[in-house]
Amino acid sequence: MRIDLHTHAKLSKATDFSPAYYEEMLREAAANGLNALALTEHFNTRHFFEVYESLDQLYPYNGEYYEAGPLKIFPGMEVDIRETGHILLIGRKELILEVRRKLDDYTEKDAFIPFADLMTLAESYPLLKIGAHPFRESTPLHHLDRSQLQRLDAFDLNAKDMYEYGNELNRANVERFAAELGKPVTAGSDTHQCLQYGSVYNELHQPCHSVAELKQAIAAGAYDVRVADSLPLQVKASVMLKKLLKRLALLETPAEASPVPNTLV
Repeated sequence: MRIDLHTHAKLSKATDFSPAYYEEMLREAAANGLNALALTEHFNTRHFFEVYESLDQLYPYNGEYYEAGPLKIFPGMEVDIRETGHILLIGRKELILEVRRKLDDYTEKDAFIPFADLMTLAESYPLLKIGAHPFRESTPLHHLDRSQLQRLDAFDLNAKDMYEYGNELNRANVERFAAELGKPVTAGSDTHQCLQYGSVYNELHQPCHSVAELKQAIAAGAYDVRVADSLPLQVKASVMLKKLLKRLALLETPAEASPVPNTLV
């Protein structure tokens, strides 16, 4: 089972969820060999709850994941913390939505939840907790208290950072950091559009049908991190396309149906 543990459903935080745009993304994910993904949309994205309301209309939900044709979509979100940094939380839909509601007072930049408080909140639910892109210059995690970092389940090997800072250097830094904390490393494309799927992913030794099984497999090391040779080209093209789509979105009038020109994806 090939799963990407860091993905987004929208072009950016400012855009609305577009079913046509997301369905195109999923087609590309499947075409690139993925069997599953975790949807870790930003917790303070525009109309966060509408993303899951839309998914409920699009795909069956079996209590653990959405059944999107050949793909399993595990619910999640990406949460900003006060000290600077992003945390991925993955779990059953009702739990993700419940935790999100408890973060209503923490969505603004000057009022993000402290890391320790987020961990305490997340630990009261059976969630998979991943430290996102720990060496990204704008949102690092390596500066945080190590006793608090050890409350995470894994750290994110992020396709965007591998492109930005170099595949081998970034991977070495993340793996060394995680090993010092006694934690595994998981792969996430961090994609906001279709071209980045498959650049990195986790190949599980056995299929997982719940977040509990995912968490167990990661803790046991029953998976391999795969990095595509095409990662630099995929991420570069993705960055260029995202910039173009955002510029085109700004040119559209409110009367037009979609904030993102799906025909260009």
